[in-house]
Amino acid sequence: MFTPHRKRLAISALLGTALLAAPVTAHATVAPDAAPTAQVSAAAAVGLDDPVKKDIAMQIVSSAENSSLNWKAQYKYIEDIDDGRGYTAGIIGFCSGTHDMLELVEYYTSVKPGNVLAKYLPALRRVDGSDSHSGLDPNFTKDWVKAASDADFKKAQDHERDRVYFNPSVKQGKSDGVGVLGQFIYYDAIVMHGDGTDSTSFRNIRKRALSKAKPPSQGGNETTWLNAFLDARVWAMKQEEAHSDTSRVDTAQRVWVKKGNLNLNTPLDWKVYGDPFHIG
Repeated sequence: MFTPHRKRLAISALLGTALLAAPVTAHATVAPDAAPTAQVSAAAAVGLDDPVKKDIAMQIVSSAENSSLNWKAQYKYIEDIDDGRGYTAGIIGFCSGTHDMLELVEYYTSVKPGNVLAKYLPALRRVDGSDSHSGLDPNFTKDWVKAASDADFKKAQDHERDRVYFNPSVKQGKSDGVGVLGQFIYYDAIVMHGDGTDSTSFRNIRKRALSKAKPPSQGGNETTWLNAFLDARVWAMKQEEAHSDTSRVDTAQRVWVKKGNLNLNTPLDWKVYGDPFHIG
């Protein structure tokens, strides 16, 4: 988790173009009131867990994380992007320094003992919480790529993505009465920030938004709520240089909110880091 912009960020860091983090004041964009009951019904009718919508969500996240819509090509992805989190890898940016990579390899080993990554479990436990490669180099990256050709490892990545990130964000979105777009906005936030206790975690981004607006489940307007949440998200992103490029919000999610595309219907057009993307 806590994946900054992977390859694109690493290149930007080398060029010295990363933006400096600076706190900003969250604000809610006011929109006309709408019937919350209708919004809750719409959210219940279709969710981000619909297979078609879920695939769209994965493509959008991949556009930000890998500059590609081909998210299924990312099972084998692995590199250290010098963000202090060790190796970042896989379809959701599992990190050796943030515990979720360890949990992934533990789960993979539970369903397939003796797999090519199992021998790294002692090292992954030692480096958890740091950016160290101790006990992982020189062959961990090669073995990760090798494991990614195994259907069981792909299923393990899918399982941990859903358990840790996707399912909790969709559940919270439905509880808050937001539609598919709102559930995606939650998902993208939890992918980047995790759901820990620090001030920039998903739960505290939501808490910050609650100080400015109410979700539809509490009688609020959905558009107003989503703008408040995105304001809080942008604030959280700007607290860390690795996350300070907010284009995945500004020229993607915010655009769809403004257009009223609360069900994340295609066609979709957006930009991340200036690169255009389209899903027809």
